[in-house]
Order: sequence, then structure tokens, then C-alpha cells
Amino acid sequence: MSDENNAPFSEEQNQQIVDTGIVAANNALHNIHCLSIIGQVEGHYILPPQNKTTKYEHIIPALIAIEEDSTIEGLLIVLNTVGGDVEAGLAIAELIAGMSKPTVSIVVGGGHSIGVPLAVSAKQSYIVPSATMTIHPVRMNGMMLGVPQTMHYFEKMQERITRFVTSNSKMRPERFKELMMERDELVLDVGTVLEGKAAVKEGLIDHLGSLSDAVKCLYKLIEKEKKSPKEKSSVRKTAAKRTAQPTKNTAPAKAEAAPRRGRKPKSAAAVVSEVNSRLSRGDMRLGDWSGER
Repeated sequence: MSDENNAPFSEEQNQQIVDTGIVAANNALHNIHCLSIIGQVEGHYILPPQNKTTKYEHIIPALIAIEEDSTIEGLLIVLNTVGGDVEAGLAIAELIAGMSKPTVSIVVGGGHSIGVPLAVSAKQSYIVPSATMTIHPVRMNGMMLGVPQTMHYFEKMQERITRFVTSNSKMRPERFKELMMERDELVLDVGTVLEGKAAVKEGLIDHLGSLSDAVKCLYKLIEKEKKSPKEKSSVRKTAAKRTAQPTKNTAPAKAEAAPRRGRKPKSAAAVVSEVNSRLSRGDMRLGDWSGER
């Protein structure tokens, strides 16, 4: 007879694994969310049922929920993808890059094609030594028109990817384009395959490491994020105290200014009556402005 208390996961966690492939960890040092992007990124067109896919209409709401959930302290992204829809993958990468919470990505197996922008979108990126990343130009399936506008469209899309990857990594745009147009690496295609160590050396990925290294890095980012608001508040309080304390050289302000010597100043009633006498009957009296209607 099996004991339900000794089961590794609860019934709710098992259902969560079946539905989304996500496991919520218990008794962890920090509450982090693990998001897996595996197989092929599915975009606007449904892929065949035998393909292992990650649907972007599932990932985008999940990212928004993670950003809004105050109990989630950080996001760990596990990548093992062959690429997929360019616009869908780039949309997911942009959302990850725009998150305010600490994010760390780790590439296991492979991060090919549009998986490259997804890998560099996190604040810190890791890759295991045996993983590879493929950099190649944009490709399109289906019917295409052999007109200059088609090539211009490809160039603009490739420029978007290049700009995102190089702005979120240490690789220069010139080097990225050079690796992308390499002709001696791939069969029947142009591009470059980078192994884990080479990807770090080229500046595409930040660190070479495994799961424990990525989790430790995420914990450090979370702890740093928690300390920064306290430091800002203490600086503000210190500045407010310094502003409130009067300096020794500053003389106390006098309650009333000393009257000028010579002619005696007129009273307020005398000033009002003098001004009213100068105004015509159609004009507004000065007493109307002072509440003396």
C-alpha cells in the first residue's frame, strides 16, 4: 500500500507537470519559477502533431503572470530548442528582456536558430559544455515571390535579430554576421555551430556551467534585488535628516521684518479705502477680493 505523504509530488503538482511542464518547488531558499522552452517554437501556424513544440500563446501569458506574481522572486529559463517561428521567438525574447525580476537562462542540448535570442534575453545566461548553438540566416518555408521586396524583407528581419542578440550579449554585430554567413560549417546551409565553451569565448553566452551554477547566480541576483530598495530608503532618510537640521552659520529667521525709518506706514484699512476711492462705480471693489463683500 503506497503512502501518499511520501510521494515526490502532490496531485496538483502532477497535473501542473502534465499541463505546462512546470514544477513548483517546495522548501527552497527562494521562490523561483522554472520555464522550459523545448522542441520547436510554434508561432502563427500549427505544427504537425508528432513535433515537440512550445506554443508562444502559452509562454506569453505565463511571462505576464510571473511578472505580476509578488510571490515569485526570480525566473529560470531552460532552453533545448531547434528554433522555430522567428516573430514568435523574438516576441518571447523581448518580453523576457523587459522583465523587472531577476532572470537566468541555461542552454542544455541546443539553442539553435531563434533559440539564440531566447538564450541571451535573460539578465545572465549559462550553457552546459555539451550544448551547441547554431547561428544562421533567416529562412522561410512555403511560396515566396522572387522580387527585390522579398530580399529586403529578409534583410530587415535579420537586422532585427542581429540588433537584439548583440545588444543583449557581448558579441559585436560584425562578428555575429560573420558567423552567420560562414560557409564551411553546415551542410546545405550557411552558418556556424558553437559549442558551449566557444559560445562563451565569442561573448554570446555569459557563463559556462550547469544547473547548480545557474540557480546560485539567480539566488545572488534575487538577494541583490532585495538589498537595493533598503539601501535607497536609508539614503533618502539620511538626506532628509540633513535637510531638516539647520546649519550653525544660518541665523534664525526673524518673525517680522523691522519697519522702515521715516514716514509711518499706512494701515490695511486705509490702503483699501484709498484704492476703492480711485475705482469707478463699474469696477470691482478691492474688498471683493479680500472677502469683504
